[in-house]
Amino acid sequence: MPFTNPATNAKSKISPWNGDRAITAPTLTLDTVNSNLAEANATEIVEWAAQIFGNGLVMSSSFGIQSAVMLHLVTRILPDIPVILVDTGYLPPETYQFVEAMSDRLRLNLKVYQSPISPARMEALYGKLWEEGSVEALDRYDRLRKVEPMERALQELGATAWLAGLRGDQTQYRSTLDTVSKQGSRYKIFPILRWTAKDIYQYLQAHDLPYHPLYEAGYMTVGDWHSSRPMTLEDFSDRDTRFGGLKQECGLHLPQTTEEAQSLDSSSL
Repeated sequence: MPFTNPATNAKSKISPWNGDRAITAPTLTLDTVNSNLAEANATEIVEWAAQIFGNGLVMSSSFGIQSAVMLHLVTRILPDIPVILVDTGYLPPETYQFVEAMSDRLRLNLKVYQSPISPARMEALYGKLWEEGSVEALDRYDRLRKVEPMERALQELGATAWLAGLRGDQTQYRSTLDTVSKQGSRYKIFPILRWTAKDIYQYLQAHDLPYHPLYEAGYMTVGDWHSSRPMTLEDFSDRDTRFGGLKQECGLHLPQTTEEAQSLDSSSL
């Protein structure tokens, strides 16, 4: 199991954030990289990313139901890594409380980014987009409140690579991902991509880590308060409880252009 492979100890901590942040990313051949990492565990993948990208490496967290796993796993190796939280302004109170609790416990180098358009202004100009019942309205909401702040965060932090806690069993799109891919000019690394819900549970138990508080209320995944609900017997998967069942992805991890989508399959990267 992933958690039984010793993650790190004091000697294995890496702190590359001591000078100017990286400006350019190395050129990698993705087929070769993914082949070399095929048998690597999550810890080895994070350590590889730290060695390759140095101070150009950041991570993101939604502080969702199982987010404590990635926060703990990565910061044991990279205690000073910038942790990006995109605050939409519509997170449940429990999420904000969870953010504070995990930040204090793990001493996170938290970087909070928000849309330049306040919730009140957005609603005045475009209405409550989540109430329109269309994918187009939800996509606009996601671009305004999530994608733009994340792109700005990556730019301002000088990120050349981005660690994220996506798992292949979460959505159809995520099941197609490789451990290392490229989105635009940045690499993306998914250390726990092949983990199962059982792996997550065992890691949380082994390290005495909490689920998000709303887990006890039946939430299997949580985002904004207006677009998340507890799971019921009628739901086919936990992602059915998000976005009114209209979509599975918020846009942060999707290719933004046709060229980006094609580049994911290119062996020249």
